[in-house]
Amino acid sequence: MLRQALLLVPFALLASPLVTAQDKKTDDKKPFDDSEFVMKAASDGMHEVELGKLAAANGKSDAVKKFGQQMVTDHGKANEELKTAAKEAGLKVPEKLSDEHQKEVDKFKDLKGADFDKKYAEHMVKDHEEAVALFQRATKEAKNPAVKTFATKTLPVIQSHLEAAKKLSP
Repeated sequence: MLRQALLLVPFALLASPLVTAQDKKTDDKKPFDDSEFVMKAASDGMHEVELGKLAAANGKSDAVKKFGQQMVTDHGKANEELKTAAKEAGLKVPEKLSDEHQKEVDKFKDLKGADFDKKYAEHMVKDHEEAVALFQRATKEAKNPAVKTFATKTLPVIQSHLEAAKKLSP
């Protein structure tokens, strides 16, 4: 009996990434929730600001440093606009990063130079692809007009960040 259970452990471990990928797809199928959007967008925005500060300090190339500073400026502004929209909609905005975003920021704290640049550029492409998808959905499905207006206004900025991030990647 124990032997059979031990034989199943590797299969369970192999299946777990599939469950995670499936969970992500399920997120897209869940009904859109303005409150969840605000929570995700706020944490994403704070995350971009923190990573942007690190890029400006720890990056090697001028392009990465400049991009990082742009993230601090643009996402800092968007974070304030989100707070206003959320307040108008009667929704709560988190005051700190999600645990997942904090772990990502912590990973970048010890990186420097070319290694930082490479990983940061890759991360910015992935982050902004996810953000574009999130904001596109919000422009179509947000119920509250203030939330929808915020998403619609902010989407082009995030799309421009994605294009700029792709140029940073080697």
